[in-house]
Amino acid sequence: MITLNQVRKNPQVEEFIKQSANSLTFEGYTDHGLSHLDLVADRARNIAKEIGLSPREQELSAIAAFCHDMGNFLSRTNHHYFGALLFQQVFGNTFEPGDVSLIMQAIANHDKKEMKFCNKISAVVVLADKSDVRRSRVLEKKLDHIKLDIHDRVNYATTMSKLGVNKKSKVISLVLKIDTGFVPVIEYFEIFTERMVYCREAAQSLGYKFGLVINNFKLL
Repeated sequence: MITLNQVRKNPQVEEFIKQSANSLTFEGYTDHGLSHLDLVADRARNIAKEIGLSPREQELSAIAAFCHDMGNFLSRTNHHYFGALLFQQVFGNTFEPGDVSLIMQAIANHDKKEMKFCNKISAVVVLADKSDVRRSRVLEKKLDHIKLDIHDRVNYATTMSKLGVNKKSKVISLVLKIDTGFVPVIEYFEIFTERMVYCREAAQSLGYKFGLVINNFKLL
């Protein structure tokens, strides 16, 4: 069976991720490199495990999550499609076609609401990816410059971010602590509302509700 360790060590994947991270850093984005990808892969594997997916599905979820942003060096707007195609190009003749297809679909689904969630791996990757908001994603080092960009501001103000699964109540919750002395909570919703709606749809496709808690206050 295809494993994350095999994918992670592939020199082409390594280069795609490196070039994508460099491209987005040059454009002024938050971290989309290994730190982001490792975190999202870990979250995806944990979500898949907690909701009772098979070991194979857990592994495929982690792989898709790790590879979801590697098409950014070709196009930011269509990076989800390019990422899926790059994965097929590298592994299409190496691994089980069914596994490759599921990973491709999850990569393609992670950024645009153009398709229904027809497999659980796609939904898991969306939840893992869209929940990654944290101070360490900010690559800009100067505080004055951080304050000029709303994405940097909100990520920098987020001092704690945790995604949890409650199997008993059937709720997947994103719990955040935001420094409201740095940004008002409303700025979070200005840039992340669409992502939270996507997370809610992803959770619903898994038979769960999606919850959002900011500074101990339940908002969703």
